Amino acid sequence: MSRFVDKISFFDRRSSPMAEAEDIARDGLLGYHSPPAAASPAPSGAPAGGASITLGQLFKRVGDAHNGDSEEDSDAFSPRDHVLELGAFSAGGGEGDHLLDSRPLPFVLAFSNLTYSVKRPKKMSLFRKNRLAMDPAAGLVPSEAYARTKTLLNSISGEAREGEIFAVLGASGSGKSTLIDALANRIARESLQGSCTLNGEKLDGRLLKVISAYVMQDDLLYPMLTVEETLMFSAEFRLPRSLSASKKKSRVQALIDQLGLRSAAKTIIGDEIHRGVSGGERRRVSIGIDIIHDPIILFLDEPTSGLDSTSAFMVVKVLQRIAHSGSIVIMSVHQPSYRILCLLDRLLFLSRGQTVFSGPPDDLHRFFAEFGHPIPDNENPTEFALDLIRELEGTPAGASSLVEFNKSRQITQPAAAAAGKPSLSLKDAISASISRGKLVSGATEGTTTSSASSVQKHANPFWIEIGVLTKRSFTNTKRMPELFAIRLGAVLVTGFILATIFWRLDNSPKGAQERLGFFAIAMSTMFYTCADALPVFLNERSIFMRETAYNAYRRSSYVLSHAIVGFPPLIILSIAFALTTYFAVGLAGGMQGFIFFVLIVLASFWAGSGFVTFLSGVVTNVMLGYTVVVAILAYFLLFSGFFINRDRIHDYWIWFHYLSLVKYPYEAVMQNEFDDPHECFVRGVQMFDNTPLGALPEVIKVNVLKSIGQTLGVNITSSTCITTGTGILKQQSITQLSKWDCLWVTVAWGFWFRFLFYISLLLGSRNKRR
Repeated sequence: MSRFVDKISFFDRRSSPMAEAEDIARDGLLGYHSPPAAASPAPSGAPAGGASITLGQLFKRVGDAHNGDSEEDSDAFSPRDHVLELGAFSAGGGEGDHLLDSRPLPFVLAFSNLTYSVKRPKKMSLFRKNRLAMDPAAGLVPSEAYARTKTLLNSISGEAREGEIFAVLGASGSGKSTLIDALANRIARESLQGSCTLNGEKLDGRLLKVISAYVMQDDLLYPMLTVEETLMFSAEFRLPRSLSASKKKSRVQALIDQLGLRSAAKTIIGDEIHRGVSGGERRRVSIGIDIIHDPIILFLDEPTSGLDSTSAFMVVKVLQRIAHSGSIVIMSVHQPSYRILCLLDRLLFLSRGQTVFSGPPDDLHRFFAEFGHPIPDNENPTEFALDLIRELEGTPAGASSLVEFNKSRQITQPAAAAAGKPSLSLKDAISASISRGKLVSGATEGTTTSSASSVQKHANPFWIEIGVLTKRSFTNTKRMPELFAIRLGAVLVTGFILATIFWRLDNSPKGAQERLGFFAIAMSTMFYTCADALPVFLNERSIFMRETAYNAYRRSSYVLSHAIVGFPPLIILSIAFALTTYFAVGLAGGMQGFIFFVLIVLASFWAGSGFVTFLSGVVTNVMLGYTVVVAILAYFLLFSGFFINRDRIHDYWIWFHYLSLVKYPYEAVMQNEFDDPHECFVRGVQMFDNTPLGALPEVIKVNVLKSIGQTLGVNITSSTCITTGTGILKQQSITQLSKWDCLWVTVAWGFWFRFLFYISLLLGSRNKRR
């Protein structure tokens, strides 16, 4: 079967998906594409001979064409249509095969005997009837169903080469995603058996993160960013700061052309509420953000899942271009169409974690013919293979016959495996790749070694990461003003209700008692209104996991950026609440008291948002998170000192009093209100209020006061001050810390919880299976 491609338009904005499909022969499969021997001289910067052109070189060409740097380049690669001439090869041993066989393989990812098992959770059963029917020894159920461990991968071997698409196929549950995770170092090394090497050298996890990228099955993107902005922010993260902003922008524009996203460049990604790009375009954007730094190895978990036939074909065609630019592309796919099959170079079929076929698509017909199940004419080979595998899995023996047949076939064909040995060491291959223009993230000029210690873990310093993260978050949130408007509205409504309930409190005993209730409710409300920060990180968790898994930025940068972005809204909320309540309630202290009230409300918001942020890093479910937040804040209020004074709390609960977040802002506002020793709240006969003597006539109360004064030797009249503000503080046991100490403790709680949030990200975002 002949293999040929005449021309591939790498940056053709005008071509439709169907037009691109017609460029592929219906009866052929794509092989390597190298310039023919008699080709015209290559443009400046193009690789000579049969070397594969890198994505970086393609970006440079299209950038030169857009900028009009040279007349020759402008003619050869016009901005409207950029075409790369590719050689045609035959499968019959002609000149094309000679070039293909003689072409060096800079990168070969080989894996051998990969085995991965997980422990089954024990199931508790209260009913012991039908024990015989459930006993595997009785032969009524397979023994595998009751094994203590389940094998997800069983001695999987193979290799993926530069310039090829290596596709893992199989039914649901066959182990496709598990194999991709194993190759991408997303399974803990102590749990995975077997070896995985690049050019014969064992892959270091840190080095693999730098030279590879992983595209998840779900499209994890910020909904309110445009396609261009999404790719630009990815470039800011992945590309080193030594690259100028103009070059990064040119690289993004070239990538947009390559992905066929020019018409959607200014369109937002969108979500369930906001209309955005199509599903196929979203998937191509997801691929683009991971190839902006031109990785050597690209892993993809079912990139065509959920797409229509045309969109799926376009995605795989983009992957083919990436492979031909000098990368290893490894992807899982459920059931590819015939057109997609024509783009794949090497297949690996799995059945319940075992290999049932490994080889190029050309070998499918011969393989199943020798197995005794020839593929009928005009039928998709992959559909036939998957149907046969499912049929065999339904038998008691499963697909073991097909597995054994594949093993015997691999033993009789050792020459094919030997042909894929790399011609360069890993050190030389990475050096050659960088020198050819592949901008490996973190690679610097002069990098000539493959050791992990020689490669920077992150492409940029942390202050640049903080700036980019902050800008991205501000850009995304400012396009959803309704979220902040709802939060501001909730604070204003709460403040209005409190202001109207506690309107103009006087300095009577009842007024003093009502102030205590206002402060307790107001300060606890600050923390409850922070609960809306819980979904913020939970919605971004998957994006954060994907980006930090391959060192896009540091976790500490994310935590600091998260705090920076969230702080300005807290200032607005604090001023709004203070203006709504402070003067309406009639609190004391004048302007100085008002400023301190704003500060303590802001500190409460700061501590509350930090507490909720920390919980969002620990709890992964929104509803569970809300339940935990409400419960813990209720405990904080209970032990704050409002319901029961500190002196009355038993020793075995006093520790919770000091851990209460509500305690410190509550005591701070109490001291801000009652710290004036000259302000009187109980005078003369007012001391009898809320007692049985309160119902006596005024004259009798005055006489009782005179009798008490004569007994004590003090003149007590109806206007004598009995209790001042400092007296109320002593009654409430608020004597240990000053109001400024309470303010700083509250602020410190906010920093402490954000530090705990950082620790939770370190421990909880390893992104590896056990």
